[in-house]
Amino acid sequence: MIRDSSFLILPSKETLFALSLFPYLGFLWFISRVKQMPRLALFGFYCTLVFVAVTIPAGIYAQVHYGQTLANVDWLHGSAEFFLTLSNILIVLGFRQAVKGARGVDAPAASRRVG
Repeated sequence: MIRDSSFLILPSKETLFALSLFPYLGFLWFISRVKQMPRLALFGFYCTLVFVAVTIPAGIYAQVHYGQTLANVDWLHGSAEFFLTLSNILIVLGFRQAVKGARGVDAPAASRRVG
């Protein structure tokens, strides 16, 4: 059994964050080609990239100007999180719209619920 784990190199959180973009870009590429993907939800998934694009400079600004992490500078953190909230809302509304549309097409007229 190996007891010395000093040979293991653990990546930093920044490295993991950067590397996580590649699978997400692959995910976006794939869902962009799926015809059944609701457009509004797709736009929401792309909006997550806007959140990432805003969060990185906001984090740098918080560190340089306040000497704090982004999570500790409320006005910056809230501004960045707005884009994540917006993307989540778009995703939910897109899938809700798709589900309502599928129910309207598949369900017989007598069993449709009003509202």
